[in-house]
Amino acid sequence: MTKRILHVVSNVANYADQAEPTGLWLSELTHAWHVFGEKGYVQQIVSPKGGVSPLEPRSLKWPLADASVKEWLNDGSRQALLSATSRPDQIDPADFDAIYFTGGHAVMWDFPDDEPLQRITRDIYERGGIVSSVCHGYCGLLNTRLSNGALLVAGRRLTGYSWVEEVLAGVASKVPYNAEQEMIRRGALYEKALLPFVSKVITDGRFVTGQNPQSAKATASQVAALLDN
Repeated sequence: MTKRILHVVSNVANYADQAEPTGLWLSELTHAWHVFGEKGYVQQIVSPKGGVSPLEPRSLKWPLADASVKEWLNDGSRQALLSATSRPDQIDPADFDAIYFTGGHAVMWDFPDDEPLQRITRDIYERGGIVSSVCHGYCGLLNTRLSNGALLVAGRRLTGYSWVEEVLAGVASKVPYNAEQEMIRRGALYEKALLPFVSKVITDGRFVTGQNPQSAKATASQVAALLDN
């Protein structure tokens, strides 16, 4: 049977300061979409509220905007996918083999406490599916609990955008919390690469996480390897 992937994107367009734009870090979606597309997987996009997923302006500029990003920006049908994302209540978790949380600082606001997304994540995982995230996408896993009440991330090896990367990116004073620290507080076994902004992926059973935008392709490739096996 054809595998099915559910991508999760943000609806948030600004930092707390409304004059500071943020949104989906587009390459974190496009790199994974390309990997899964080459495998022939069916893909769908969901967001907490449905509808438009704003784009992080910095992710659209050279050198961060690679060929896959430019392809999406120049393809009206692809842009339409980000203008009309599904709502969680339109999603049946049983239809999907894996969930993939994208990042961009926007997700720090609308991912962590979204109970419908938590339900979808729990259902996919407990049915034997794969839970994955890249960069700030792991904020969507902070508060997800399994049916037994345990936090999904407790005792689990994982990675995601590090605090040193926040500092080096110049946004440490703008984000609402330290995601790395919050993961550790929840009992996650957080790891990061020796150097910032290099690809790092951690696989812990059916749990796959990538550290930063540079990790998106490798993260998706690992998800695909698990699905193919």
